[in-house]
Amino acid sequence: MTPFDLQHYEPGDILYLWFLANPAAPRLIGELRMARSHKGVSLVYAPQWLKSGFALSEDLPLTQGEFFPHEKETAAGAVDDARPDRWGERVIRALDKPPRLAVLDFLFFAGDQRFGALGVSVSASKYLARDTGPLPQLEEAGQVHALVTQILSGEPVEESKRRLITPGTTLGGARPKALLELHGHPWVLKFSEPGEPIDMPLVEHAAMTLAGHAGIRAARTRPVKLGQGHAVAVQRFDREPGGMRRHALSANVALKGAGEALGYPELAQWLRRRGITAGGLHLAQMRELFRRMVFNILIDNTDDHEKNHALLMADSGEYELSPAFDILPSGQALGYQQMRVGADASDATLENALSEHGQFGLRRDEAVAEVRQVCAAVSGWKEHFAHTGVIAADIESLAGQIDRPFLLEQRKAFAS
Repeated sequence: MTPFDLQHYEPGDILYLWFLANPAAPRLIGELRMARSHKGVSLVYAPQWLKSGFALSEDLPLTQGEFFPHEKETAAGAVDDARPDRWGERVIRALDKPPRLAVLDFLFFAGDQRFGALGVSVSASKYLARDTGPLPQLEEAGQVHALVTQILSGEPVEESKRRLITPGTTLGGARPKALLELHGHPWVLKFSEPGEPIDMPLVEHAAMTLAGHAGIRAARTRPVKLGQGHAVAVQRFDREPGGMRRHALSANVALKGAGEALGYPELAQWLRRRGITAGGLHLAQMRELFRRMVFNILIDNTDDHEKNHALLMADSGEYELSPAFDILPSGQALGYQQMRVGADASDATLENALSEHGQFGLRRDEAVAEVRQVCAAVSGWKEHFAHTGVIAADIESLAGQIDRPFLLEQRKAFAS
């Protein structure tokens, strides 16, 4: 990659999308165009990509023409996952102060460390991208946290320290975060939000590791002690050894691209159709998705929206469910999930989860066995959270939601 000097950036109507599975050999995908009628960004494939590339998502087939976004203030298809999240946009506004704040500009300013294998360049002949430099190391976590605090309070950040904050790292969310390098691999470092009474980063680490006891593949996490409280480091799953990158889709992009509703059953059927068939992996992952849905219900994770589920493309062009991420109690006691669960829409009940068991490739008795497995894991959540270092006061506060009668009685009804 050739770094681009941001001082030379001039807002225009066209940028260029590149494929960076192998960053040493970037490939031009096509043009990103300002779509003013949509207040967003469209895509036109380059001729060479039409000959030897692949459809980035189902709503971006390999055909000539201009593809427009489905919704205003977004980008077309899979390109939308290359945008910075809400925190990333906040960092860009605070540190870079772009001369224009259109979706097209945010795509460029997100930089080279964005989620997945797509890159945005000012040139069609060379990958000229916004480069933030080397990632901070673990021992710099305290400095990163200090900079995050400055951004949150609206204080200026020294030019020499801006490399410590990278804006384009994850799929979605407003929680303050940055990138960190651990043992030669990039991790996302997530911090508490201002005014949170609970050490939520440590709670996230506890919930993610508890998910493993429920038969869920969760992204690796580790707590990072700060002067006060913790951050949580989450290993990136869209990066491979040697710096290789994987094309990835959020469930939001995948399901909208397929014209499907935003639901767990719909995502399971997407996996049946587009998942990795070798060894029946797609069928196993449909079952795992069912467990994830049940786990989210039982730990009161009501922020399980479609951008908190991701799919990774294999060399075959098929997809696999990424490791689970952003799994933690929301503390809202809403009684409904963000994605459709079953026949009763998004209602957070186990019977609703069981109502469309066939969509996950499960018989009723198999689905009940899966529910019991997850219930058994969640029943020990207090002990597990305490073992991971969550203080008693935080556990008792969370119990007001996780162990409230609405969820506790459901859990007990499926106790083995």
